[in-house]
Amino acid sequence: MADATNKIDADLRVKFGKGAARKLRVLGKIPAVIYGHGTTPVHVALPAHQIGLLLRRSNAVLELNVEGTTHLTLVKDVQKDPFLQIIEHLDLIVIRKGEKVQVDVSVHLTGESASGTIADLDIKTLLLEVEATNIPQNITVSIDGLEDGAQIHAKDIVLPEGATLISDEEAVVVLVHLPAAEEEEEEEAAAPEAEAAPAE
Repeated sequence: MADATNKIDADLRVKFGKGAARKLRVLGKIPAVIYGHGTTPVHVALPAHQIGLLLRRSNAVLELNVEGTTHLTLVKDVQKDPFLQIIEHLDLIVIRKGEKVQVDVSVHLTGESASGTIADLDIKTLLLEVEATNIPQNITVSIDGLEDGAQIHAKDIVLPEGATLISDEEAVVVLVHLPAAEEEEEEEAAAPEAEAAPAE
């Protein structure tokens, strides 16, 4: 789990609209808004390069210094240009230390299933309730040695300390099976031979 926040100096924004946002991006800044907990929304500009590096990990917690005022925030939404994949805007929600939040956390498989089988990760993220400043990077699930037909449900996964599962506990996260061609061969071998039709 990550128990550290990322400290960033942010500029207060006073100009809005597409033109103002475009000028900010030319200057290497990203427009963002901070809101939540009944606070008045605060519009800021963040350093694009630093933010781009921090957003490589999901559920980033940012500690913003805005003209001497500190805002502890969680990245709620990232808007990107669909073609250039440039970050255009961030929504940041105010959080408090010790507060619980619900976040989607990636599932990461380790190990190898039995020889000749394939392990499908059917659910790539699980919704967890965790401390806002202690969000796990991912959930590790071992598939080592699992045989054909093995299933891992959400309720079977050992969660990081302090995390509570919000997703459906019966949901199948991992399914181990043989490649399609081998499955068909096994079914054909198991099927009884058709009896010859009696002659008329």
